[in-house]
Amino acid sequence: MTYTYKTKGTCASAIEIELNDNGIIENARFIGGCNGNTKGISALVKGMKAQDVIERLSGIRCGFKPTSCPDQLATALRKMTEEK
Repeated sequence: MTYTYKTKGTCASAIEIELNDNGIIENARFIGGCNGNTKGISALVKGMKAQDVIERLSGIRCGFKPTSCPDQLATALRKMTEEK
């Protein structure tokens, strides 16, 4: 399943996520944002269970913003798993 999530409150404008039938992240790609950081997040979550990523990244903030790119990835994964 491939999903594109339009982010809210971050420099990245969207996240493209590929999730397999077992709930494992095959690929995650941020559109925009801090290039090195978003590539790093994508590399770290590849091969992880979506639920583990949600638990680890939910609630992370960027400076004074109420969210962050990792938090938005967790939000996108939560929506993906709920729609499944």
